[in-house]
Amino acid sequence: MEKKAIFAARQLVKTYHVGEVEVQALRGVDLDLYESEFVVLLGPSGSGKSTLLNILGGLDQPTSGDVTYRDHDLMKMTETTLTDFRRDHVGFIFQAYNLIPSLTAAENVQLVTDIADHPMTPIEALRVVDMHERKDHFPSQLSGGEQQRVAIARAIAKRPDALLCDEPTGALDNATGRIVLKAIEAVNRELKTTVVVITHNAAIGKMADRVIYFANGLVSKIETNHHKISPDEIVW
Repeated sequence: MEKKAIFAARQLVKTYHVGEVEVQALRGVDLDLYESEFVVLLGPSGSGKSTLLNILGGLDQPTSGDVTYRDHDLMKMTETTLTDFRRDHVGFIFQAYNLIPSLTAAENVQLVTDIADHPMTPIEALRVVDMHERKDHFPSQLSGGEQQRVAIARAIAKRPDALLCDEPTGALDNATGRIVLKAIEAVNRELKTTVVVITHNAAIGKMADRVIYFANGLVSKIETNHHKISPDEIVW
């Protein structure tokens, strides 16, 4: 069966102006991301990975080029329809957990379930990342890895088609990072969510279906993993 692209980018260019200096974050990127796949974007800082992720997620607009989500042209969306797109179809995970300190784990997740059309319950989402037993704990009572797993639960509670992760283990030690990667892997495996992970760590790429290498604002190489490994097998 032919794979269906969930995102398609063609000749994406993104130029920033810093004073009189012109910085090209993307220089003509062509890329397809497919349903239910686990993809790692690998490359040094400043290579364009985060810029691409922000454009795919509707947080930023390219200077030129085309980007579509299924049959929808993101370039033609208004701010209102982009907001609807982000709410209904995309979950975001960042290095910062962005939890509200005064709310419990379940209440942080409920912030999303209250506005989604067909959400999981907060407990269902927390169960996917094995945090349901900590549902009544506040962020200050959770470790960094536990907070990141709550953030993942919050992102997936609306049942997004895509989970976009920007350095989700960047602030964590190796052991805790593995736990978070297991949670992300579970989302991909159990919910069939397309997962895209940005990282500097080449070892994480070994658990992905494909690794897409970035350099100087361009895709430099794409590798397919025929023998994926589990997070427990990653050598940091």
